[in-house]
Amino acid sequence: MIKAILFDFDRTIMDRDTALNNYIHEQYERLFQLENIQKQPFIDRFIELDAQGYVWKDVVYSTLIKEWNLPYSMEELVKEYEDNFQKFAVGFPDIEMVLKKLKEQGYLLGLVTNGRVGHQRNNVIKLGIDSLFDCIVVSDEVGMRKPDANIFNYALDILNVLPNEAIYVGDHLINDVQASNDVGMISVWIKDPSYKEDSKADYVINQFDEVFDVVRTIENN
Repeated sequence: MIKAILFDFDRTIMDRDTALNNYIHEQYERLFQLENIQKQPFIDRFIELDAQGYVWKDVVYSTLIKEWNLPYSMEELVKEYEDNFQKFAVGFPDIEMVLKKLKEQGYLLGLVTNGRVGHQRNNVIKLGIDSLFDCIVVSDEVGMRKPDANIFNYALDILNVLPNEAIYVGDHLINDVQASNDVGMISVWIKDPSYKEDSKADYVINQFDEVFDVVRTIENN
């Protein structure tokens, strides 16, 4: 019997690619357009260095400062990012509707995400979904990071459910799919076309609202 459904955040609930693109466009217009910096090459380089969020911004901005001779310190630009990124946070379609319906159906909801605690919690709040989760676990806050099994077990303990009573939904084949499988949870992969590898996920979906189909299938077996 499924008691809890846990989710990744970036590129699963939050459309991070769109949010980052919108943020860096706005930041360029506000800070860099008068510095003789070509807009699109600069934006492309930022996105490349960011590596879908797996490289933190102190490294990203330090590199950009050297490459583009930016008239700012790394600390200034990181603070600027932390203070402003959440304004651009946007969820994928139907996120709030799906979470509310799952909640109404009696499932416990959890969020397990890598990242810095203030940054990620601000993004969740911006999407207006923070109150829907029974637990929110951010790697920086708990000193554990996916794919470490301990971060999943930490969340399961908070929810007071066993691994085989929980589903985990995410986009990353190692940090989300393989890691949750290793813990004993039921894994659901939101398919990312950029991955060429075969998924070992228990279930594969293309969009967020297909979580309902997965839950229905499991409960009917």
